[in-house]
Amino acid sequence: MMRRRMLARTVVGAAVVGGTAAVTSAAVGRHYQQQDAQQQAAYDQQAQMQQMQQQQAMQQQQINQLQQQAPQPPAPASTPAAGNNTVSQLQQVAQLHASGVLTDQEFAEAKQKILAGG
Repeated sequence: MMRRRMLARTVVGAAVVGGTAAVTSAAVGRHYQQQDAQQQAAYDQQAQMQQMQQQQAMQQQQINQLQQQAPQPPAPASTPAAGNNTVSQLQQVAQLHASGVLTDQEFAEAKQKILAGG
């Protein structure tokens, strides 16, 4: 009878240890699976970031090429600037005439001089 009890205890003990080992093994396995999933997600995210950076670099390169190929706007002609200067000079002379500083004769002479380009 004593042997049976010892055998029963041994069997029960082995079952408890075996069950505990199985539960622990399953928990450890789940832990490693979670770790692997997290690492894979981080790797995927990093790969996506690298892809986005490469796309942005290519887009910037294309923009730079287009800007280099685009025709340059023509340089502004000097005539409008001179025209604006002439207009402003005429306005100044007209104001001087209107305020009485210049006589009709002086105004006419100044106007002719400005229009002649001198």
